[in-house]
Amino acid sequence: MQRSAWQWGWIGIALSLLLSLSGCGENPWNSPYRSGDAAAPVLYSSFSERPKHLDPARSYSSNEYVFIAQIYEPPLQYHFLKRPYQLIALTADGMPQVSYLDAAGRELSPDTPAEQIAFSLYTVRIQPGIRYQPHPLFATDESGAYRYHQLSEAQLEQIHTLDDFAERGSRELTAADYIYQIKRLAFSRFHSPIAGTMGEYIVGFNALTKRLREEEQRLKQETGQDRPYLDLREFEMAGLKQLDRYTYTIRIKGKYPQLLYWMAMPFFAPMPWEADRFYAQPGLWQRNIKLDWYPVGTGPFMLAENNPNLRMVLARNPNFHGERYPNEGEPEDRAAGLLEDAGRSLPLVERAVYSLEKETIPYWNKFLQGYYDTSGISSDSFDQAVQFSDQGDVGLTDAMREKGIQLTTAVQSSTYYFGFNMRDSVVGGDSERARLLRRAIAIAADYEEFISIFANGRGVPAQGPIPQGIYGHRPGVAGHNPYVYEVRDGKIRRRPIEQAKALMAQAGYPGGRDPQTGKPLVLNYDAVATGPDDKARMNWWRKQFAKLGIQLVVRSSDYNRFQEKMRKGTAQMFSWGWNADYPDPENFLFLLYGPNAKVKGEGENAANYENPEFDRLFNKMKNMDNGPERLAIIDLMVELLRREGPWLWGYHPKAFSLHHAWYHNVKPNLMANNTLKYKRLEPARRVESQRAWNPPVLWPVITGLLILLISLMPAVVVFRRRERSAAR
Repeated sequence: MQRSAWQWGWIGIALSLLLSLSGCGENPWNSPYRSGDAAAPVLYSSFSERPKHLDPARSYSSNEYVFIAQIYEPPLQYHFLKRPYQLIALTADGMPQVSYLDAAGRELSPDTPAEQIAFSLYTVRIQPGIRYQPHPLFATDESGAYRYHQLSEAQLEQIHTLDDFAERGSRELTAADYIYQIKRLAFSRFHSPIAGTMGEYIVGFNALTKRLREEEQRLKQETGQDRPYLDLREFEMAGLKQLDRYTYTIRIKGKYPQLLYWMAMPFFAPMPWEADRFYAQPGLWQRNIKLDWYPVGTGPFMLAENNPNLRMVLARNPNFHGERYPNEGEPEDRAAGLLEDAGRSLPLVERAVYSLEKETIPYWNKFLQGYYDTSGISSDSFDQAVQFSDQGDVGLTDAMREKGIQLTTAVQSSTYYFGFNMRDSVVGGDSERARLLRRAIAIAADYEEFISIFANGRGVPAQGPIPQGIYGHRPGVAGHNPYVYEVRDGKIRRRPIEQAKALMAQAGYPGGRDPQTGKPLVLNYDAVATGPDDKARMNWWRKQFAKLGIQLVVRSSDYNRFQEKMRKGTAQMFSWGWNADYPDPENFLFLLYGPNAKVKGEGENAANYENPEFDRLFNKMKNMDNGPERLAIIDLMVELLRREGPWLWGYHPKAFSLHHAWYHNVKPNLMANNTLKYKRLEPARRVESQRAWNPPVLWPVITGLLILLISLMPAVVVFRRRERSAAR
């Protein structure tokens, strides 16, 4: 049967569509990226929570540090590979020099006891020749004056984003920029979350805070502006001094070695005075052109696109001063391929694209398709990715291994704990009765089971307040908590529930009965449990207390109400957690320091634990250098806490992350946030995998085209009949 011209025409159209769909383009059909992007040294990742602050004086959130830690450079950083964590110079020309002074300013010997030191002086020298990223705030005219520091109304009408500025400039980093940023920490306008801590140590910090607040109020009345510009260069802080163009000093009260850790955080990154002057212009603020949105730094990357409703893009800073991949690490790093890039110039990628992903399933599917280079593991996808052996060892499923996906795990420098309000008349206090009750509950609360059920096995039962990787943590059998665990066959085992019941009887609660009422002892657990997923967790806690005959009443509320209860000390028992700011035991032990009590001191001691001996040891330990003497004191403190039991020590979470075979230099660093510069990609391998994992599926298209053709045929037949009729 011969086909008519119109039939051949429709067939031709269908074939053309199929050929175009199955053409040999570089990207698979379902690729979310432009053609050619996957073949470039561009890292693809995601974010789920919109960054709120990109100003290093204000930011204190991990989702914000993903970006600003690549842009801003404090004087120090953590070595990428070495463990325990080791501070090294970043922009500094070597580690800061520390000297100790008495009250008269005379220098003391390095081995002077901490209680005899009136001041510590940190001298920081930065490397010459470091320059800021290109930015309009540095642009100058022919006379050297800044182009955009006094914008007219006519100029502002043409400005909507930072890209609307035609000119950009740069300048050299100086010591004055570091001093300026520390002054910004003291300026209450910026609401720096570490202002309180720094006010305790940096000389003149609080005095400057007061002075700036007074001056700001005066200018508000004088100008009528909500945010009048203050040039912080005109205000002095007694503890800061610039010695020359590249050298500055910080004077602090007493001895506080932890200051070095703070100097590796973005809080202490430099800030050019020009940034505050440029962004202070009211017209820019109204257009959301501000430092919180458009950061400016000296780091390896700069923020090329800020669209938190879609994506964030970091691009290589063309003015980056250069840095080399480390030449040494731990013994196993070379075998793991982590030293293959030793000595190479950083960064190793050109860009990093972070796409907004609010839902875990689409995010997970894109990772499996090869469109994200690395991924966490949500509870929904855990069983698909990870399996446990009979011995409890963790590994990848066959499906993951077939794709060449690799798993990295690390115990985080964090702790999740169950706390007792030590002000409570039943579970609190230092009586033997209360101690035995807390100890019985600690044995009954099976955190091994909790980790298995609610954390997908991603955690390690805590033996005390100090997690792995932090100085003072005792690993293995030597570090077990003897009040809750015992060693059997060389392994740490939770004590049997019979021992917990015996402790209940010793405490005066045989069978969990309150001797005064003869009824089961009733205890209250205040929790943030407002979602449907919390019901199983609350039921689990009820079962743990029921083992001892205790009736647990869960009092759930939202987080704001929960915080209010904690501040007032009305909660009887609660759950909370803490992430390390820096790798020092002081950062965990201060959570149980008496003066930090939540009720009395508005601090982070949520259990309101007060013990004079513990506080005495804490004050002696906190400013000591690491060594045998400090370790011995830490051991005494941990032993005291285990015996008193103000917490069920809970567990230290374990981070699981996945990455594809083309993504290199992966080693968890739980302290460093600026590790993007070390990552390396094999883009050609990525493209090859994406094509293999995303083959075109033609049958739905072919079926759709056939249905379309069949549905159109009657209409075309009628049309042709009318044409023939008209022709007659």
